[in-house]
Order: sequence, then structure tokens, then C-alpha cells
Amino acid sequence: MNIIPKLEAISARYERLSQDLSKPDAVDDMEKFTNLNKEYAELTPVVESYKEYQKLLKEKEGLEQMLGSDDNDDEMREMAELELKELSEKIPEAEESIKFSLVPKDENDDRNVILEVRAGTGGDEAALFAADLYRMYIMSAERKGWKIEELSRSDTPLGGLREVVTMIKGKGAYAHFKFESGVHRVQRVPDTETQGRIHTSACTVAVLPEAEEVDVNIEAKDIRIDVFRASGPGGQSVNTTDSAVRITHLPTGVVVSSQDEKSQHKNKEKGMKILRARVLDLERSRIDKERSDDRRSQVGSGDRSERIRTYNYPQGRVSDHRINMTIYSLDAFMNGDIDEMIHSLSREDQAQKLSNIEE
Repeated sequence: MNIIPKLEAISARYERLSQDLSKPDAVDDMEKFTNLNKEYAELTPVVESYKEYQKLLKEKEGLEQMLGSDDNDDEMREMAELELKELSEKIPEAEESIKFSLVPKDENDDRNVILEVRAGTGGDEAALFAADLYRMYIMSAERKGWKIEELSRSDTPLGGLREVVTMIKGKGAYAHFKFESGVHRVQRVPDTETQGRIHTSACTVAVLPEAEEVDVNIEAKDIRIDVFRASGPGGQSVNTTDSAVRITHLPTGVVVSSQDEKSQHKNKEKGMKILRARVLDLERSRIDKERSDDRRSQVGSGDRSERIRTYNYPQGRVSDHRINMTIYSLDAFMNGDIDEMIHSLSREDQAQKLSNIEE
């Protein structure tokens, strides 16, 4: 492998970290100790994979030497040939394991996620599809045992969704949903269509990692909070106090509204969660644009204007345009069985990033 020099350097760094962490005065500087320990933990799977690979190579070398000797009987040679055949299959797998262990992990992968689904072009049918899409994500999250906290929701009279913003809480939630950002297109015959014509409509999905206060420093002077009276469908008042809030982040112009709770304090709390996530997303997008090479190494750009997937109901299929993958079990997919697609997107993303490492 052409990454052996890189692996040797990582192994040497790993040994130095091990020595530094074992020194008696290692915990004197707690911040330094924490950073060293974090780096040590990140390098451990890479070093362990490399050691296993070296062990397999050594065993292969020993078996080849045995087969090259005239001192072994037929039974020993037969056993050695069988073992060598097994090793020859294991070594390429070990090489792949090492390569993928070198791909930098997204630091946001283990975070909770804020999922936003909005109806796009297509009127009522787009809103109905938004509701179907949202249900699909909720069912997928529930299969994982994750918690759902709806932050904001706007329904339509026909049972569709104009938009919904939800937090999904669970380790690995962002890693699971992060490739869903973009435009989702549906092709189907609406219930209201009397002549059986297929309509095309679309929804936009945004997936943001939850941002903690330490991630985004939003000062009181940088936000403007307006309060107003929340209203339900058709303008009917849902309460008689000014409990709804609109938060504007002045430096970026990001605006968030929250009115689902009867308490102004709770609406502000929910609104700040969404605001922090959106401001962090803006910063990450800026950094991604600066790192254009890295941006090209990802499956899609996360751009919400990018059409990523088509759901074709007459043919019972769902196609992801980024990896040219089609699944012919649309019903199961819409019921939350999306792991196969997500796994394929993740593997393709890793493979593209890996190609950059090998260059």
C-alpha cells in the first residue's frame, strides 16, 4: 500500500502519545492531558488495524517459507496451502479496514440533529409529500430508539405540511441523516387527480447538527427578539397572550420564529436551538467553500438547492441521483426502512475522501 509511510508516522506518534500519557506529571496540565488523550483515542483504531495487517503479512511470509522448504510432509504442506489461501482473502479486507480507518471522522456525527422539511413546488401535493417524507424520517428515527422533539410545525388544511422543524436526539443521529439535505422530488398521481395524470412536486430538506452554546457564541446584543400573538389554522387565535417569538440574528440575518408553545419562555428556548444550529450551519458552509477540494470529496455538497432523490410511485422505486442507486421497495422505504440507502451514501462518501488521502 502507498500509505505505509503515513501509517508508520501514525504508529510513531501513537507511541509518543502513550509515553507522554504515562508520565507522572501528565495530569498537571488538564487541558493538555485531555487533548493528548483525545488524539490517542482517535489514533487507536488506525494503529490496531495496522498491527493486525502486519501480523497477517508476517503469517503469510512464514507460510510461504514453509511451502518453499523441502522438509515438510504432504499433510503439512496441504495445511499450509489452506491457511495461505485464507490469509490471501483476509489481507485485502485488512487493507480496506486500514484505509477507511484513516478517513477523518466528522466531529458532528454523534450529535443530535435538527431536521427541517419544507414543501416546495407543487402546491397541495408538495405539502402532502412533505408530510409523507417527515413521517418516513420519524419512523426511521423511532427504529433506532431515538427521541423526537418537535420544535416548529405548520400544517395545511388537507393534512399536508408547509414546514416542520424537529430535533432528533440520539447518538449518531447526525451521521444517520446528514446526507438527506437537498431537494426531494416525487412523481405520483394525487388523490385529487381525476384523469390519473402523474404530477411532479418537490420538498426541501435541511439537516443540521445540534449546536451547543459553546459552539456558537450568540451575544444578546447580536439578536433582536419580537413577540406576537400565536395563531392557529385560518387565523384563529390559539391563546390570548403574546407568547410567539421571532428571533433575528443581526450579523447573519438569520430569522427564526417559534409559536407552538403557550409559554413565551419555551418558544424562545426552542427558537434559540434552531438559531444556533442555523448559524453554525452557515459557518460550516463558509468553511466548506474555502476548502473547495474537500467539498468535492463529499457525496453532494449539502446544498439544499441540489436535487438528490426521486420517489416514483407508479413504478414503486426511489432513486438517489448522487450515487446512481435505485431501490424497488418504495413502500418499505417510506415506512422508514432507509438504512440500505444511508449505508451506501456513507460508504461512497468515505471512498471519495479516501481517494484524496491516497493521492
